[in-house]
Amino acid sequence: MAKTLRTSGDYTVKAGAGYNSGSGSNTIMLDAKTVRIPGDLTVEGTQTTIDSQSLTVEDQFIEVNRNNSTAGTEDSGIFFNQGSSNNQILYYDADQTEFVIGSTTHDATVSAISNITPGKIRILAGTESDQAATKGYVDTQIGGGFSLKVAGDDSTQITVATGNTLQFTGGSNISTAGAEPDTITMSLDNDLTGITSVTSDASNGNLELKANGTGHVVINDTLTFSGMATDPTATAQTKVYNKTAGGGGTGLYFRNSNVGSGAVGELISKSKATALAIALG
Repeated sequence: MAKTLRTSGDYTVKAGAGYNSGSGSNTIMLDAKTVRIPGDLTVEGTQTTIDSQSLTVEDQFIEVNRNNSTAGTEDSGIFFNQGSSNNQILYYDADQTEFVIGSTTHDATVSAISNITPGKIRILAGTESDQAATKGYVDTQIGGGFSLKVAGDDSTQITVATGNTLQFTGGSNISTAGAEPDTITMSLDNDLTGITSVTSDASNGNLELKANGTGHVVINDTLTFSGMATDPTATAQTKVYNKTAGGGGTGLYFRNSNVGSGAVGELISKSKATALAIALG
């Protein structure tokens, strides 16, 4: 049978000495399938425990640390109970003015977090590579240098916005500037120095030295030709090479398909030329 208890003023139900006496120890139990409170509910005390399998909150925002009246001095957040393991926590660190996520040996009764091991945030479901990292972690990981391979006509996409710079630092001072949509310009801040060897990595490929415009390739020192085991094939371009000296007395040979039907010729030395001139009168 439904029953309504109506009073004209405040109504108090007290068990034993009650809570406000400071010595109360009795309990009031409401035993029903559903307990509904149409009005506001204010719970005063040192602890509120909700022992249910699910909690549904209609409000868009949840306020914690409600009675804090000081500006930016108290830590606050949410604890995640992990049983016998350390608690996990997401909280605002008032001293550092930043949010922190990680594990702690504290319980939720603590007033300030002084023990925290930073945790990881996964931004996409997947592997370790999908986790967010701090700037310090990234700097440490790439502090020893990293490799960047740009291959033409493959599936790799490297986006460099206009005005940004991708720079390779080192003794050669190479800088790379990007421009939309897909242009990367590499330049040298100074002349290359300390180079002892330049080798083509293409099998049987040429190594070409080419000056700009009407400029010339200038050699300001001794030019040494290594000995050739065989004569090179004759082409329309003159090939100069070295092998054992013959009648010309220089050992410096040339070959061009347009000169002497491509026959091998040897540059003649000054002494040989003088001797021939005398002999031929």
